[in-house]
Amino acid sequence: MAKAVTVQQRQRELAATASKSYCGGAVVPHHEQKRVTMIRKILAVTAMVLASTMAITGCVTVNNSGTDHGGMMHSNSEFTSAEVMFAQMMIPHHEQAVLISTWAETRASNLEVKDIAQEIKQEQGPEIEQMKAWLPNEYEPGMGDHGMQMNGMLDANQLEELKAASGRDFDRLFLEGMIAHHRGAIEMTSMLANSANGEVIALRKAIIDSQSAEINHMSVLLTSLN
Repeated sequence: MAKAVTVQQRQRELAATASKSYCGGAVVPHHEQKRVTMIRKILAVTAMVLASTMAITGCVTVNNSGTDHGGMMHSNSEFTSAEVMFAQMMIPHHEQAVLISTWAETRASNLEVKDIAQEIKQEQGPEIEQMKAWLPNEYEPGMGDHGMQMNGMLDANQLEELKAASGRDFDRLFLEGMIAHHRGAIEMTSMLANSANGEVIALRKAIIDSQSAEINHMSVLLTSLN
């Protein structure tokens, strides 16, 4: 039976999860500090999303059918809390990349920009569907319409400027925005560094490999435009 959970309760659970799963009360080694910082940032964004939901509906409903070792409640034991949380945040991150790549079809003037935009759509569209399958039924992508931002995502002003641009101006803004977007996605994959799930490991590698190569390609294109 679903149980209504207040935002305050959920925030306490998130904080406890971060402490138990990622710090354990001990000093975090230097090589782990970046990953822990990322996890805490995503926990904070998730808490803000819950707060926004609370303001609209008055409560947040979750299914308490299962709890993994990290303390996060979900029914799909195949994926850990960190993996589910990563999917919640990376899905809208990918969706923005697909959106602005679609704009490139009619607004870009450089054929290589059009080609790389098409490549991004072909890669990230299936990845979105793959990550949606990681989410238990009671979970949804963490960004929605709440205006929250993850690493590298374009803000409302940047999106408006890009959508209004065309030709060479669009090409430049697209490349600048997508390079930052890709770098943010690669940074976010640090959440999955300790995953033991083969599917998760493969997706993490695919994101890092493909987006690193695309950053290099787009950087060369941007230099040629400037």
